[in-house]
Amino acid sequence: MSYKFTLIPGDGIGPEITKSAVRVIEQAGVKIDWEIAEAGLSAFNKYKDPLPQETIDSIERNKYALKGPLTTPIGVSFRSVNVALRKEFDLYVNKRPAKTYQGIRTLYFDHIDIMMFRENTEEFYSGIEHYIDSSRSAAETIGIVTKRGCERIVRYAFEYSRKNKRKKVTAVHKANIMKYTGGIFLKVAQEIAAEYPEIEFNDRIVDNMAMQMVMNPYQFDVIVTTNLFGDILSDLASGLVGGLGMAPGANIGSDVGIYEAVHGSAPDIAGKNLANPSAILLASVMMLADIGELDASNRIEKAVAAVVAEGKKVTKDINPVNFVSTDEMTEAIMKKLDSK
Repeated sequence: MSYKFTLIPGDGIGPEITKSAVRVIEQAGVKIDWEIAEAGLSAFNKYKDPLPQETIDSIERNKYALKGPLTTPIGVSFRSVNVALRKEFDLYVNKRPAKTYQGIRTLYFDHIDIMMFRENTEEFYSGIEHYIDSSRSAAETIGIVTKRGCERIVRYAFEYSRKNKRKKVTAVHKANIMKYTGGIFLKVAQEIAAEYPEIEFNDRIVDNMAMQMVMNPYQFDVIVTTNLFGDILSDLASGLVGGLGMAPGANIGSDVGIYEAVHGSAPDIAGKNLANPSAILLASVMMLADIGELDASNRIEKAVAAVVAEGKKVTKDINPVNFVSTDEMTEAIMKKLDSK
């Protein structure tokens, strides 16, 4: 079977790491006809628009997109190209795994495997904010939380847990202080949890959650939370397993999925063939799993894990002393694929 998906190379190191992903996916035997589209700073420089209509149309046609990191141009009306994409396609699920890989330096010895689901379109990222005085010395941001928004992200987390045999879901909130918005989220989570009796459920107040994740991350399995808290806690979770270099992400809606490396565009090393391709490769792993290409998905993840664990053909962020280029690490991963 062959597919047609959108590829957004992105800015900075984006073109280098997305090239790696294309090569590895092909080596794994999945045939994808990539439709190249532009967004971010590169698109703005070319079209004077960081999110051209052609790119939106491409994603709408193909339904799946793999995206490199983007830079939002300074001084334009866009707050964030990534946020604009989520709004455009109602990508209400932000899916962020945090998983330990042997060979990555962390503060923890045992294996961590957390899946975090963040509501991706509401709350304080709704874009409702303004100055409240003429001198611009004070401002207000309004966070909107709807029952529907809470229901669909919480249900997604429980359905994922059931399908993947996860044992526990933790809902994170601030309902003790934010009694209306936090209260809606917590009440919905409790109601939906009752429909999945085979899955353990608990809830945590967000400040306690941050402490608990640092003290004992092993107590958590699947986490579901609101937009702002999820934005913060998902990076905290990545820190538990060694940082953003191994952190993939997905933005998923009813019809469209956009898969990405969640780290930045790293303009300081752009074009130098030094970037770690692991995050975009692991995003590809999620994408392939979601379209049913489970064999290729599993093989790519195992190949990435094997190369990282060996530590001989990895980029500078993993091995600062004896490191190789992006291309060389990609080739080592492709050889692992061939050997399996």
